[in-house]
Amino acid sequence: MKLDFNLSLEKVSQQLPSFWELSGQKIRSIENTFDTAKGAPVFTENGIYVTRGWTEWTQGFQFGSAILQFDATGDADFLEIGRKNTLAKMAPHLTHIGVHDHGFNNVSTYGNLLRLILEGKIEENEWEKEFYKLALKVTGAVQATRWTSIQGGGFIYSFNGPHSLFVDTIRSCRALVVSHQLGHLLQAENDRRISLIQRAIQHLLSTVRYSIFYGKGRDSYDIPGRTAHEIIFNTNDGNYRCPNSQQGYTGFSTWTRGLAWAICGLGETLEIIDKLQESDYEQVISKKDLIEELSQAAQVTAEFYLANMPLDGIPYWDTGAPNLHKLGDYLTKAADPFNEFEPVDSSAACIAAQGLIRIGNWLKSSDPNRSKSYVQAGIQLASVLFSEPYLSTKVSHQGLILHSIYHQPNGWDYVPEKGKVAHGESSMWGDYHARELALLIQRMAKNEPYYTYLNCVPS
Repeated sequence: MKLDFNLSLEKVSQQLPSFWELSGQKIRSIENTFDTAKGAPVFTENGIYVTRGWTEWTQGFQFGSAILQFDATGDADFLEIGRKNTLAKMAPHLTHIGVHDHGFNNVSTYGNLLRLILEGKIEENEWEKEFYKLALKVTGAVQATRWTSIQGGGFIYSFNGPHSLFVDTIRSCRALVVSHQLGHLLQAENDRRISLIQRAIQHLLSTVRYSIFYGKGRDSYDIPGRTAHEIIFNTNDGNYRCPNSQQGYTGFSTWTRGLAWAICGLGETLEIIDKLQESDYEQVISKKDLIEELSQAAQVTAEFYLANMPLDGIPYWDTGAPNLHKLGDYLTKAADPFNEFEPVDSSAACIAAQGLIRIGNWLKSSDPNRSKSYVQAGIQLASVLFSEPYLSTKVSHQGLILHSIYHQPNGWDYVPEKGKVAHGESSMWGDYHARELALLIQRMAKNEPYYTYLNCVPS
C-alpha cells in the first residue's frame, strides 16, 4: 500500500455527507423489504440482501447500522428503527449458547444504545438504561461459557467446537469486557465465580500467541504479521496442533478479513486498557506485559497489511489465493474488483481501516512515525471505500460498500457475469464497519468525543 500524506482527514470528511445520505437510503430499503422471519440479512445477490444459513451473526449489524446512522446524522427515524428492532428481535442473541458472535450482535445494538444514552444523545430513561445494562451483562456471561482451557490459558471457542479458536473472536470478546465493566461475572457449579475480564484477557492472549505469527519459525510459512483464521487444539491435553482456515485458502496463507479482524480488535483493545483495573486481571498477566504483547501483535499485523496489499490498500480475499499470480505484479497497482481470477474483499478494508486508525492514535506519543503512517493508511482506505467503484450509488442496490466477499472456498458469493470473479455485492458486516469507520472519522474531524465501544460503560 502506498501512503499519500497529502490526503488529509478534513478532505476525507468532506465525503461523509454523501456517504451518510446513501447509507440512510440503504437502511430504509432493507427495513422496508427484508423479512427477518427468514433469518438475518447476510450479503446481497444482484443488489438485494438475502440470508445465508450458517449462524445469524449479522443481525446486530443490521440494527446497529440504523443506530450508527442516528448517531452520525441526528435523524430520529433511524433511532426508532434501531431501538424498535433491538427490543423486538435481538433477545435470542443474548442467550445464544452456540456461537462466538455475542460482541458482534449485542454490543452493536444494546451497547450502542446505552452508549448514546451515556453520551447524552438519547434522553435518559432509567428503566431503558438499566434494561440495556442487563442485556450487556447477560451476553458477556453467556459468551464466556464457550470456554476451552489450554496450556497456560484458554479461549472462547468457535461454532466449530471446543478445539477451534477463530481470529475473528478477538473483536467479539468485547462482550466480556463490557459485561465485566458493568460489574458482572459468570457463576458456575457450586457458585464458582468466574471473572469475565480474566477470560477476555486470556482469549486475547491466546489469539496473539497462536493466531498471529512473528517470524520465529513456528512453521515454514511463519511470516511476521500473517494470521491464521483458525487454530486447532487437542482438547484432551490443551496442546496446540496446527493452523487451519474456514473462509481463507489455507491455514498457511492469510485470509485478509481475518487479518483485518485482528488489527481492529487489537486497536480497540489497546485504547481501552487504561480503563481496566489491573487488579481485576493481574492473576493472568501484568498490565505492562499485556500492553507489550498486544502492542507487538498490533504493530506486526499492521505492518503486514501495509506491505502485502495493493497500491490502494484494498485487499484480495487471501494473500495465498491460487490465481493471484495471473494478475501479474498486483501489489504495484490498485486492486481490480472486476478481474477474471481472484476477488477482492472490501469488507476487510472497512474493518482494517478502523483498526489502523485506532492503533495509530494509540501510538501517537510513543511512536509518532508509526502513528502517522497507520492513521494515514486508515484515512486513505476510507477515501477509497467512500468513492466509486466501492461506494454503492445505485438506489436499487441495498448494499453500501461493493465488492465484498463472504466465503470464496464454498462458492457462496454471487457472480454477476461469466468469466469474472464474484464482485459488485455487499455484506452486512462490511456495511456496518464502513459506518463505524465513517463515524470515527467524523468525530475525529469535528473534535467530538472519541468513538469507542467502552463508552457504553458509565465512567
